[in-house]
Amino acid sequence: DKKYKNMVFLKRIHTHDVGEHIEGGPNKRKFRSRAHANPLADPQFPYPVRPSAVKWEEFFPDAQEQGRMAEFADIGCGFGGLLVNLATTFPDKYSIGMEIRDKVTAFVDERIQALRRTNEGKYRNCAVVRCNAMKCLPNYFVKGQLEKMFFCFADPHFKAKNHRRRIISTNLLAEYAYYLKEGGLLYSITDVEELHIWNTKHCDAHPLFERLTDAEIEADPAVPLVRESSEESRKVARNDGDKFLAVYRRLPNPPLSS
Repeated sequence: DKKYKNMVFLKRIHTHDVGEHIEGGPNKRKFRSRAHANPLADPQFPYPVRPSAVKWEEFFPDAQEQGRMAEFADIGCGFGGLLVNLATTFPDKYSIGMEIRDKVTAFVDERIQALRRTNEGKYRNCAVVRCNAMKCLPNYFVKGQLEKMFFCFADPHFKAKNHRRRIISTNLLAEYAYYLKEGGLLYSITDVEELHIWNTKHCDAHPLFERLTDAEIEADPAVPLVRESSEESRKVARNDGDKFLAVYRRLPNPPLSS
């Protein structure tokens, strides 16, 4: 409808106003992009045929020497605000941002490279890849690889006919449970209450996820980053908008019946 189209337009024209200046870093004005992309379309870009084909050392310079893979995944990372803050808050963890839009992915990559140049030895533990997370995650992650998955300010897809495009659903949660190790965490935050209700309804109903208590959420060092560090979260704060957060723990697999 007209209201929704206006929201998309406003989001598009304001993307260059958010974020922080990085010496020698990219200029958002040169990376204008559509606010959304169709995740149900077949990917028109290369991706690995299987997780064993992923060369993590191309993303993380020290990965091969350390024999490690990505441990955190920021799904739909946008302009990388959360991603680069994860790198400094969790310096011993590898964080991969996954973004479907090509220009936005290019911006985040240049942002990370600029941070590496101006901060010797830092930001080597974060990277970005262009990826359609609704289709290609099985090509990147093995069972139990991830410790954290972040879904921050995802496209709400307001129209009922587009609800199947939402990044959290019953079928996709089964995938996320596969990639998360037991005890791993799934973070969901949005400024759209309707989407928050949708997300929590599906997560609450899934047998492999358990919602964290308020006390557990407040004790989690990643939560302040989820609430405040992404460009979208800052925009919501500037507009005095609400933020709806939920965090879920990956439960152990139930025993197989004989």
